[in-house]
Amino acid sequence: MGEAKLAQKKKIEEAKLASKMNNATLDEYVIGIDLGTTYSCVSVWKDGEAHVLSNAEGDRTTASWVSFTEAGRVVGESAKRQAAQNPKNTLFNIKRIIGRQFSEIGEDIKHMPFEIKEGPGGKPIIVVEDPTQNNEKKEFAPEQISAMVLQKMKATAEGQLGCVINKAVITVPAYFSDAQRRQTKDAGQIAGLEVLRIINEPTAAALAYGLDKREGDDGEIIKDQTILVFDLGGGTFDVSLLHLQDGVFEVLATAGDTHLGGEDFDESLMTHVQKTYPNADSIFNDDKSKRKLRTACEKAKRELSITQSAKLECFVGEHEVNMTISRDEFNKVNEATFQRCLEAVKRVLADAGRDKSLVNEIVLVGGSTRVPRVQEILTEYFDGKPLNKSVHPDEAVAYGAAVQGAILAGVRDKQTSKVLLMDVVPLSLGVECEGRHFAKVVNRNTSIPCKKKSEFTTVYDNQTEIDVRIFEGERMSTDGNHLLGEFQITGIEKAEQGVPKIDVTFEVNTNGLLTVTARDRVTGSEANVSLQHDRGRLTPEEIERMCAEAEAMREEDEMLQKQREIDGYMD
Repeated sequence: MGEAKLAQKKKIEEAKLASKMNNATLDEYVIGIDLGTTYSCVSVWKDGEAHVLSNAEGDRTTASWVSFTEAGRVVGESAKRQAAQNPKNTLFNIKRIIGRQFSEIGEDIKHMPFEIKEGPGGKPIIVVEDPTQNNEKKEFAPEQISAMVLQKMKATAEGQLGCVINKAVITVPAYFSDAQRRQTKDAGQIAGLEVLRIINEPTAAALAYGLDKREGDDGEIIKDQTILVFDLGGGTFDVSLLHLQDGVFEVLATAGDTHLGGEDFDESLMTHVQKTYPNADSIFNDDKSKRKLRTACEKAKRELSITQSAKLECFVGEHEVNMTISRDEFNKVNEATFQRCLEAVKRVLADAGRDKSLVNEIVLVGGSTRVPRVQEILTEYFDGKPLNKSVHPDEAVAYGAAVQGAILAGVRDKQTSKVLLMDVVPLSLGVECEGRHFAKVVNRNTSIPCKKKSEFTTVYDNQTEIDVRIFEGERMSTDGNHLLGEFQITGIEKAEQGVPKIDVTFEVNTNGLLTVTARDRVTGSEANVSLQHDRGRLTPEEIERMCAEAEAMREEDEMLQKQREIDGYMD
């Protein structure tokens, strides 16, 4: 057996071992949640298949919007519908700022009508006025707002399944950073969920595709297939190349952009309207009017996916805005954004060392893949190859998360028994060396779980301590990469520069979360950091406090809902 095949066999065996170590048989459901930028979806494995669950309004997806109104806090489509009347207290696109520093979200804030300020540690803090509390100002971390959406998904599952739900698998964009993954997990905890696994969205979609296609025309399991999952949602974009063989889902490479999606198409069209519509500056001159325009642009975009032209209509005060937008016009204002999608496809193929002709299927996921021009660009690049639309673009990710949830719950049936998921690290991980040089320890697209070790030394004579700064990214200088955390190792062997040997070990678990350890070979001095409390992440005490606040708000919401029902009955 060749070295490559031996290495592959070893990787599969290690992944199987990690899977067994993490799987405990549970006597309860583990739901799968696709926590989206614009819409979220929840699914569960039941009776041998994944079921997407409808919310109380009867919808299979829920708008990722939260609003504070005179009638209380509302989450979902009802929050989105009243955004134009209540722009400063209606929150959306929180996924775009979670796990990031305030200094990094300047462009996002420009498009958000609600207040965001810099909090402790440079963390963004959202400020709203609560009409039920005499417009008292309340401050929330992004995790708390995401937790409100997750609470809605939890309640949806509980309503449909008739039991309390405590455990979940939550999906994130493949290109999410370590901090974004950790804070998403914190959001789950605040919502009252034990998050058993964080998995990448395109990988979850591949699970949905793979299980749907497990049996070929002859009833046999697909033996060998390379698929490209193209996942373009409302606010994020991912591309992953996977190899499917005998139930093993191995991610070969991943790329993407956490700031690319349907919202950007809306923004480009909105900018175009503001430039071309007569007297636009005097009409769209405040947050309410701009929200109405954005909603009209989103509606027109959806229509243009099925027609050649669409009416863009909205009422702003005494003005009736009415103009026709053609599909060609829409494509022209968004062409540069569309082409950014193709760059990520090329990068994934290059990273995996695969020619585009070796891709068996191009699987479309995410609502924004309905845009015809996006499909045209992909078809052209793959020399006319038909695109695979077999999975539901809005539900596939939640479906795959439910599959992973079933596996973690110990479900072993015909569908799940042979499934093995092997994901990768999306960004290179390493430490800062002298001169701000970035020394990679774990290269991007390394299979996880993984453990990698590199040797470092001192730069001064008799140096007894070293500051270890941990970064992720692809730039040679740490100035262009993202700081994850830092710690200090003391008690280093006293010697001339370059003599001490310090082993720095990076370990990435199945959630894609990182632990770093540094150890002096001679003195045995050791230090480590699990990066759990660095760079704006909540402490356990803060999470506990927020859990209590979330529960209190949930009870308050229920009381307000009951009061509304009583008032309605009396009317």
